[in-house]
Amino acid sequence: MPFDIESRLRAPEAYSLARDTLDAMEKHKVWPTSQNFELWVHFVCDPTGPLGKEIRRIIAQGGPFTDTACQDLASTYLGSAKLTTEIQDTGDALTKELQSVSMAVKAAQKSSQAYGATLQQASQSLENDPADLRETVETLAAATRQIQKENKALEARLTESTAEVIRLREHLEQVRRDATTDGLTNLANRKSFDAELERMSDAAEAEGMPLTLALLDIDHFKTFNDTWGHQTGDQVLRYVAGVIGQSGADPRIAARYGGEEFALLFPGETAATAFNVLEMIRIEVASRILKRRSTNEDLGAITLSAGLAERVKGERGSELLDRADAALYASKRNGRNQVTSSDNTAGGV
Repeated sequence: MPFDIESRLRAPEAYSLARDTLDAMEKHKVWPTSQNFELWVHFVCDPTGPLGKEIRRIIAQGGPFTDTACQDLASTYLGSAKLTTEIQDTGDALTKELQSVSMAVKAAQKSSQAYGATLQQASQSLENDPADLRETVETLAAATRQIQKENKALEARLTESTAEVIRLREHLEQVRRDATTDGLTNLANRKSFDAELERMSDAAEAEGMPLTLALLDIDHFKTFNDTWGHQTGDQVLRYVAGVIGQSGADPRIAARYGGEEFALLFPGETAATAFNVLEMIRIEVASRILKRRSTNEDLGAITLSAGLAERVKGERGSELLDRADAALYASKRNGRNQVTSSDNTAGGV
């Protein structure tokens, strides 16, 4: 029985990202360079992010994706050169692998066509000269053995290719995680948090749902670093990040926003709920007496100051961030180790 190509090419998850990306590029007549592949991988993965919004704006205006336009998008929205290189290399390998599979499928199609032609010739031969049955059967047997051999080779190639595409997909996912994660704390980094803030602000506006943003800062962290050194300071950052991260599980978003400052997003939650969560975090952090790992010296307790704001209708993410930041600095001015809600928060706390 001829090998069922269709069943092996039903898109498993390993192929979905590459296939969807290449389909989108073809639809909008984007030349398949490595850099363009990277751009459209980001677009397919996050169509509502900053890059996704810009690409959708260009599509809506009917603008062509010229080399210059794509280069401008890359320079504005893509990450570091190291990240770009990794994605380009993976994109090149993925594209090469897909091209190889495409060639194998085309070869199998040709073999199937040739097999069909052989069957047709055999049918005609039997009709014209039934006495020549033995020669016809031998011809069919040889053709069948050949198609079985080629189908077996195609099956092996597709199995091998599936494993390779899965590996490349996993590498792309790891690169994406590296690009959006703070290396010290394993929380989201500022770039990814800013993108999530805008995305969630748009969603809250569209759905009429609450969204609360909190900023947290370790009190007197510079003095702590100067006293105990940056290595011990890093241990404190990881500890605080761990406490915050426990309260920032999905669908909430927890991030290291910079230095000793952290951020928490509460989609679908009011300021009152967020205030209680922040109080638990503050109390948990302040209740621990920390010790230096290398010497077991007591480092004393550390405290957090926090500010929060609940989004109001029509407010952009940057405006919500400004109000949460102002609330944080109010906590600092009023003695630290406390949580302050923005004066403009809907409903107040």
